[in-house]
Amino acid sequence: MRKVADCRDYPSEMNCTLTIAGEEQEVVRAAAEHAASVHGHTDSPELREQIRQGLKDEVPQHA
Repeated sequence: MRKVADCRDYPSEMNCTLTIAGEEQEVVRAAAEHAASVHGHTDSPELREQIRQGLKDEVPQHA
């Protein structure tokens, strides 16, 4: 099942609305890179674990 990381689930001064969806490893990597480049966090194993723990299952969209 695809996973989702949504910036709206985390407090942010810039009210970021980015959502990243995909396979778990892809989402963790992309979210960590986004957190570092946009939000000023340090990309670390601890940050990636926090992101991993906050992932949600993607809800399939039906047409």
